[in-house]
Amino acid sequence: MVSIVQAGAQVLRLPHPWERAEATVPNRQVEFEQVALPHSASLLRVASRLTLDSSTAEDLVQETYLLAWRSFHQFESGTNARAWLFRILFNAFYGQGRKLRGVPPLVSIDASDADREPAATAHLPLADFAEVSQALSRLSQQHRAVLMLGVVEGFTCQEISGILRVPIGTVMSRLSRARQALRAQLAPAELKSRAAARASASCAQKEA
Repeated sequence: MVSIVQAGAQVLRLPHPWERAEATVPNRQVEFEQVALPHSASLLRVASRLTLDSSTAEDLVQETYLLAWRSFHQFESGTNARAWLFRILFNAFYGQGRKLRGVPPLVSIDASDADREPAATAHLPLADFAEVSQALSRLSQQHRAVLMLGVVEGFTCQEISGILRVPIGTVMSRLSRARQALRAQLAPAELKSRAAARASASCAQKEA
């Protein structure tokens, strides 16, 4: 293995140049780094939600980049590199399905995980963020996948259809059910919070 490149917290080791003609490897490697590495944080974020284990997620992203490098000669410059990488990530995930999905659910809310979260959830208080994180982790893998791709990563239903290789109608149906399931997970906590607020307000009125 040669040429170690840094992708966020993940160190990626690219294959030996003998997999390609020596004259083209340096240029292709630079192009690969420019095209693929900026998406490492997004890949790791989604991989963490798929596998529910930080170490397994890092292995999955590592495998994604290795597969992407080996097939980079098939990539068309100017096309959607982000969607291409996510399609590879899901192919790798499903290819290792039994092994990866056998990992017990673990919910991490340490600072490093919070730093990787997008702006959509970064403004949440820690308690609310933890509740959303746990609720998301309790959803099925299919529901987590479409929510992360559509709501968090901002892919369109058409792009998600291409990434997951399922009909767009299936994507829309899964996304609708996933949102309903997430709301159902969060509803009890929200009701408790409202009840506590009402109780606090009532006590304040009595003291006044």
